[in-house]
Amino acid sequence: MTAAEQTLAATFTGHRSHLVGVAYRLTGSVADAEDAVQEAWLRLAGLDEGARAGIRDLRAWLTTVVGRICLDRLRSAAVRRERYVGQWLPEPLVTSGPDDPLDAVVRDDGVRMAALVVLDRLTPEQRVALVLHDAFGVPFAEIGEVLGVTVDAARQHASRGRRAAAAAEPPPRVALEEQREVLERFLAALAAGDVNAVVGLLHPDAVVVGDGGGKARTVLNVVGGREKVARLLLGLLRKYGGHLPWGRPVLVNGDPGLLITAPPDAEADLGPHVAAFAVRDGLVVGVYDIANPDKLRHVPLGLG
Repeated sequence: MTAAEQTLAATFTGHRSHLVGVAYRLTGSVADAEDAVQEAWLRLAGLDEGARAGIRDLRAWLTTVVGRICLDRLRSAAVRRERYVGQWLPEPLVTSGPDDPLDAVVRDDGVRMAALVVLDRLTPEQRVALVLHDAFGVPFAEIGEVLGVTVDAARQHASRGRRAAAAAEPPPRVALEEQREVLERFLAALAAGDVNAVVGLLHPDAVVVGDGGGKARTVLNVVGGREKVARLLLGLLRKYGGHLPWGRPVLVNGDPGLLITAPPDAEADLGPHVAAFAVRDGLVVGVYDIANPDKLRHVPLGLG
């Protein structure tokens, strides 16, 4: 590798965390994000010196390239979802703390599980236009090039995506310690089998969303309402041993969550699950259970 190539590689590495964050927010897939960033590197490395010299802002250029790659992956994912069994959730980012390589990514509010669930409701074009413009400041002229549309059409895609996202706005991220305190009280109430306490710690709009992809056991349809959610979770707890030693605290997309495996004395087999939670007004408003093994390949199961 020449000195120029080494410099280019080092410069790209400096942008890598940013690009992974862009790609993950766009696709909700760790594998797709990593592939998109690698492909962006190959496109950059494949340019001749003249073409590289013509790039005025490398970070912006790479962001746009990643956006174009992710658009293709989003369109492919939309086709796959037509045949998907049950609900579709983003792949979770499970991290260990500040020293984790992905820590810079999960600190961004836009990669919270609840926020990504909202983005998943948008069309690929709306998602790319909204994220690139609102989150990363990409001009609509460049977004139009990514989408293959006019500037006005790109602006319209972002506007429609913004309205759709606002209609299902996720709760804002609260302090980590506050989330942990709420989650600890909630899990203690579950472990005690205290129905009233569980209901009292659930938001009136509480939902449980499971993603097994037809390959693992979880709820097939969205369960909503604090009483229904409480009955569901307490029933599952009784089924899988009646206690909670199998849920290890981890950070899921930067927020407190659980890495779940079945205890040895469970009556039914349970593969690994990652549970993410959303908190609103001091109450649990969202439980997201990712069980599809295809979406947990990157999760360090020994963490915790």
